[in-house]
Amino acid sequence: MSALSGKVAIVTGSGRGLGLAYAQELARQGAAVIVNDVDQAVADAAVATITEAGGQAAAVVIPVGTTEAAQALVKGALDNFGHLDILVTNAGILRDKSILKMTDDDFDAVINVHLKGTFTCVREAFAYFKENGVAGRIITIGSPTGQRGNFGQTNYAAAKAGIVGMTRTWAIEMKKAGVTANTVIPVAATEMTRTVPYFQKAVEAQDRGEAMPDFFRKELGFGTAEDVAGLIAFLASDAAANITGQAIGAGGDRLQLWSHPEAIESAYNDGGWTVEALTAGYPFADKAQSVGEKFPELPAELQPEVAK
Repeated sequence: MSALSGKVAIVTGSGRGLGLAYAQELARQGAAVIVNDVDQAVADAAVATITEAGGQAAAVVIPVGTTEAAQALVKGALDNFGHLDILVTNAGILRDKSILKMTDDDFDAVINVHLKGTFTCVREAFAYFKENGVAGRIITIGSPTGQRGNFGQTNYAAAKAGIVGMTRTWAIEMKKAGVTANTVIPVAATEMTRTVPYFQKAVEAQDRGEAMPDFFRKELGFGTAEDVAGLIAFLASDAAANITGQAIGAGGDRLQLWSHPEAIESAYNDGGWTVEALTAGYPFADKAQSVGEKFPELPAELQPEVAK
């Protein structure tokens, strides 16, 4: 028996990229999968890759965000496969701009798909789980940007940080029903990273069908979409029944457990901290926390080639 035999999963945004890798691995482990995309041809092609490999899949073509879309996805699982056990909320878009260039539409579009789409889909799935006594699995998708921040991604950082916050809350609310909720933070080669010179040698190796250099896979924890899919399938399985409320990073050969935000320093002042007291001696002046991701310098042999 495979780890997910008899289970049914929904994976939003699974027509290509990371979402497709998640759907394929869930199917390989025995789950029937609802593939979701906004493009019928892309969704149908994704379903074909699963069924041709001996798995079960069906497509629901709809943009996530609304309650109606969430209802259509759950209905698709029930109509095609009779029940639902797993939800992976992967769907997302990017509208990267620095804050003065970011419009209301840029902000709202990203929040609607990532944050509201996650909320509406989880709400609908959990309602089904609770009503039917299903010890379901909720797996949301975060990002290092949501954990650390990144230039030009106000909307995306807000959405991804919000997803982790919601997931921790759901782990508390859903515990009594036996439903787990965890966030996966992937680091993998995608169409976005293809254009970043820093990752050039890793992407070129992948395109040749070769393993990425150890520097990327180990030190950076950067690999393929398939490297993340194993964690998704594990968290969806019965083996992960006691894991909930966690933010877990996966990429290349590396697995990471992200901490919950915690106060790291405390200071006290008789009468409280007035402006005068803080001006006289701000207690955390030498303890400022870093922001953004810091990448180590590439080894000489992995430096990107400069076009001539």
